[in-house]
Amino acid sequence: MPAADFTTMADLRTSLIRKALRYAIFAADTTADAVTNPFDAEGILQELPEGYLPVGYTTTDGVTFSGDLSTSDVESGQASSPTRSDVESDTATAQWVPQETNAASVALYENLPLSGAGSLPTLGTAAWTWSRPKTPPTLYRRLIFIAEDLNKATGSPLYIVRHFPSSLRTGREDEQWTRTSEISRGVTYQAYIDDAAGTDSISWIDGPGWREYADQDAGGGAGS
Repeated sequence: MPAADFTTMADLRTSLIRKALRYAIFAADTTADAVTNPFDAEGILQELPEGYLPVGYTTTDGVTFSGDLSTSDVESGQASSPTRSDVESDTATAQWVPQETNAASVALYENLPLSGAGSLPTLGTAAWTWSRPKTPPTLYRRLIFIAEDLNKATGSPLYIVRHFPSSLRTGREDEQWTRTSEISRGVTYQAYIDDAAGTDSISWIDGPGWREYADQDAGGGAGS
């Protein structure tokens, strides 16, 4: 075998270190269309289907995507490590703390419909009032998370999009009223399998800045 050049073999590329320079969260009831592709054929970000509401500003902690992975191991007398392991569950969750008091943040926190009967009226058009139901409803949501970054070489935008086509509120933080901080309503939503999508989570990376990597690779200019 020929000798290896470690620099070439490692292919270390600072240009592929991603950050969410800007990000946004959107929520919809399951009556809204799921997102099948947030980009067109040229990689241009498209408008979301009707019914998706923006969550608005969040705390600087941003969005935390977590999950729980559990496995079932088989142990044998002749081995010190498991001789077989199978995945039992692998869940995905998203947690964030909205800072705005808007229709999406309140509905997601209080488990209210985002549209239709029982939803909050348009901001400022009427008094907002809601009551906790005797039996809490099971309200599934569609969630879209969009992060914007830049191509280091060109400055063109690229986007990382994650879609939970079916998710359920599984946790919420305390709502605290104090003169030294904003009223916030932190929530955790867990993704569940959507029958039509056949998955609990879909992710995309695209945009003009992403498509430009093909030309940069061809020209040998994306490795730094």
